[in-house]
Amino acid sequence: MGADANKKPRLTTSAMIASIASEGQRTEAAPFGHALVAAAQQDSRIVGMTADLSKYTDLHIFARDFPERHFQMGMAEQLLMAAAGGMAKEGLVPFATTYAVFATRRAYDFIHQVIAEENLNVKICAALPGLTTGYGPSHQATDDLALMRAVPGLTVIDPCDALDTAQAVAEIAAYNGPVYMRLLRGKVPLVLDQYDYRFELGKAKLLRGGKDVLIISSGIMTMRALEVAELLGDGSADVAVLHVPTIKPLDEATIIEECRRSGRLVIVAENHSTVGGLGEAVALALLKARVHPEFRQIALPDAFLDAGALPTLHDRYGISTATMAANIRVWLG
Repeated sequence: MGADANKKPRLTTSAMIASIASEGQRTEAAPFGHALVAAAQQDSRIVGMTADLSKYTDLHIFARDFPERHFQMGMAEQLLMAAAGGMAKEGLVPFATTYAVFATRRAYDFIHQVIAEENLNVKICAALPGLTTGYGPSHQATDDLALMRAVPGLTVIDPCDALDTAQAVAEIAAYNGPVYMRLLRGKVPLVLDQYDYRFELGKAKLLRGGKDVLIISSGIMTMRALEVAELLGDGSADVAVLHVPTIKPLDEATIIEECRRSGRLVIVAENHSTVGGLGEAVALALLKARVHPEFRQIALPDAFLDAGALPTLHDRYGISTATMAANIRVWLG
């Protein structure tokens, strides 16, 4: 047998997880799981925890390589957060994974009181953020950023793609403090490697310039914003894209600097309710700085959303590439 025969197979992800990637788009399988393994190889304090969802948060990849550092807490998200806090008190670095709706709605008090109030070094990585599932309101975390932004001392991250996710894992593993990160799992699109991008905690990054429109975005909406910029590059508009992967603390200085440039329509695009997310955070920062550009918001409605196929829902609620481009053309007149 050759040397390769002794190598472990590279696990990818569950076939039951739908991808948000477009047909033919480049993807990477399970970037969170593989990045956590890489971080754990460098730091023996890292442990992986979940509430009966290892396969659906890509934590099963970590569990294979580090079974003694993997903790299955069962369908008990409050226990998951409380136990993660206890492990952090003992000097470990727990990465606690579940779905975003369960982490933020069901376990909110435990995040607030057990983890954040004591500034414990827990990393909450929550899958299915915003409208990334068609299962309806029970699984659509359209309010998670609003809830987590309200927790004092909690860092909040919304990565765009596989590269962003992997780099963010490495940074939050090294950062001492509680973190909530929206988790992209399964076959995750890969786009930011084309823009000489590097994730930096607390920093917004201008991915491309443009004189007509500035789209300020986070998460998968940065991918959409870049697609819109290409579509409108046919002569309709010259679109700049500012990616904001850290929602809290917000890089107000960079946002204000870009919004001070006169003559551009400023649009905040987010995979979240219009209430309490990136749009409101940016609007407040501009108001305090007395910067008043023409301002629009692309976000999910303040409503319970329908169940269905994701492409249909993204069109219906205005966060698909085609719908975004059409609305921007109207706004530009």
